[in-house]
Amino acid sequence: MVVIRVIGISDFISKFNRNKQLSSHSIDQLPIFSTRNRYGESVIDCIITSLQKRLMTTSKRVQDRSKKKRVHDLEIVTEKWKIASKVLFVMEVLKREPEQIIPLRSLEQYRRQINLRKPHKISDFIQKSPKLFELYKDQKGVLWCGMTKEAEDLVEEEASILDEHGEKAAEHVTRFLMMSVDKRLPVDKIAHFRRDFGLPHDFRTRWAHKYPQHFRVVKSEDDLEYLELVSWNPAWAITELEKKVMGVAESDHTTPGLLSLPFSLKFPPNFKKVFRYGGSIEHFQKRSYLSPYADARDLKAGSREFDKRAVAVMHELLSFTIEKRLVTDHLTHFRQELTMPQKLMRLLLKHFGIFYVSERGTRLNVFLTEAYEGSELIEKCPLVLWKEKVQRLIGYRGRNRRIETFNEFSDMEEDHDLFESDPKGENTFGELEEDEIMGDLQNASLTDNVEMEVGEVYSAYRDTETS
Repeated sequence: MVVIRVIGISDFISKFNRNKQLSSHSIDQLPIFSTRNRYGESVIDCIITSLQKRLMTTSKRVQDRSKKKRVHDLEIVTEKWKIASKVLFVMEVLKREPEQIIPLRSLEQYRRQINLRKPHKISDFIQKSPKLFELYKDQKGVLWCGMTKEAEDLVEEEASILDEHGEKAAEHVTRFLMMSVDKRLPVDKIAHFRRDFGLPHDFRTRWAHKYPQHFRVVKSEDDLEYLELVSWNPAWAITELEKKVMGVAESDHTTPGLLSLPFSLKFPPNFKKVFRYGGSIEHFQKRSYLSPYADARDLKAGSREFDKRAVAVMHELLSFTIEKRLVTDHLTHFRQELTMPQKLMRLLLKHFGIFYVSERGTRLNVFLTEAYEGSELIEKCPLVLWKEKVQRLIGYRGRNRRIETFNEFSDMEEDHDLFESDPKGENTFGELEEDEIMGDLQNASLTDNVEMEVGEVYSAYRDTETS
């Protein structure tokens, strides 16, 4: 039997809950004798561990959502483009080559970018899309990779679309700079949004210098390149939400200030009971907030106005993207420049009617829910339609083709070991059917129903109101 003398333990618990952490100084102040239980564990350590577990389970982690809290339609979107993004990357690598061909062994250096782990072979991945890529050997037996005629035509079509999209992309980049605190952003960081904004692969070397009336490239004292705003355009200081809700046309006399516009909310069917707490959400919708284009340096971090403005900034950025979705890692790079909270993921998960975070793949993606109807993007720009063309050409379930040499009369023997890892030629990378994706989603290992409860969201709104 262990006799424990506890004095002021309630004071200890209340103090721990207030500070959310326990410092060595606060431990020294506790009037508790060092006592151990029958397992040799310190009683004080057991209390601390228990309290820490309780606090950890209230964190807003995307991995803690239950199955019924997931929007399967948007998970399908993420899964569908996982392979397409790898293929598009290989096409970009080939585009940069003078003859648009590259030795297959040179593609090995891009394993990390296309997330192709060993023992999977690069040659297997290329062979899975014979409508886009070709493999052939030269007279010395070196294996080369190139694009088919159909893929080359798609590359030319993309170049034409990017050129036509240039003015719109320049507007979005300019508005991005207008939202920043210092009206300039590191070129390296903007490059993360290159594909999402529909910028060409020569964004750094040529495109960034193509619109001197909007922005220019400058170097800092530490030799870092920044894209800097040249002139403020009041006609572009209008959010996409203002254009949609109020029908505001572009005006030369617009001064960004307070807004009181509601965000579009779209919940999955199993969240119908959220309207039981509609009063709190309605109050959030009516709350005024500072425009993303207004100076927000005086806003207090953690305040209601600060958080709602952060929601507006993310809404505006997602509206600029061609697919209305972004990798969350890229958003976190701009917390300081755009005056956004440190716990950005928590804010995204809290406002799940406006945003949806998908954990499919190695990175998390955040969607603007209002832009999708089921798994389909409602408004598709030409670049999205082009990507869908490429996606339809990915995948092959037949037998692998024999690799020809440059000299058709060469007596060089066929390399039978090249595709031994996939003798049936089954497509392990492309052509994912919806049933296959949904089955995979059902089998995903997720924790119990500890996060994203409707009541928890209601509490979050209520706590915000009383803070």
